[in-house]
Amino acid sequence: MNLRRGAFFSIAALALTLTACDSGTEPTTDTTGSAPASAAAAATCPTDAPQGSVDPEWTLRGTTGSVEVVGSTDTAAPRIDVQKPFAVAETQVHTLTAGDGPIVPDAASVSVCYMGVDGRDGQVFDSSYERGTPADFPLDGVVPGFKKAIAGQKVGSTVAVAMAPADGYPDGMPDAGIQKGDTLVFAIKILSVEG
Repeated sequence: MNLRRGAFFSIAALALTLTACDSGTEPTTDTTGSAPASAAAAATCPTDAPQGSVDPEWTLRGTTGSVEVVGSTDTAAPRIDVQKPFAVAETQVHTLTAGDGPIVPDAASVSVCYMGVDGRDGQVFDSSYERGTPADFPLDGVVPGFKKAIAGQKVGSTVAVAMAPADGYPDGMPDAGIQKGDTLVFAIKILSVEG
């Protein structure tokens, strides 16, 4: 799936390609001397599901339904549980765990691990965690809701966003199963920043 405005293609089937996630290059890292993520952490996204009973780090009631999010750890992918259909009228961003790296500027390029779930049906429509590989992209090349979730956060943070349709795909994205008016929910781990 592609979070770029108007474009949608795959990395492996329907993979999020925020500009060129699977360019065959290593994930972007900060070369300004403030590299926040270790090379090992930046090279992979954990693929294992959270083990056992884990309390949600964010619970949000929408205009319909609700969502509970558990952020990723060094060894486990996030979990997003949806009481469907889940919808929000305005995009909501929640920091699950604050990082200690530099603040991500609005026009930066970042490397992240993410999972995206459609609030209408509760299904994962794209996940770099499933692929085990981070996505690298400029924030100026993604849909507004994804940028709202990341810009202003510190590198190393895990964040969740409930993205109103106007900040995602207001007309839908049929190739990913996203219908017109769907609210999208993402759990994101910010690995590194450049720019």
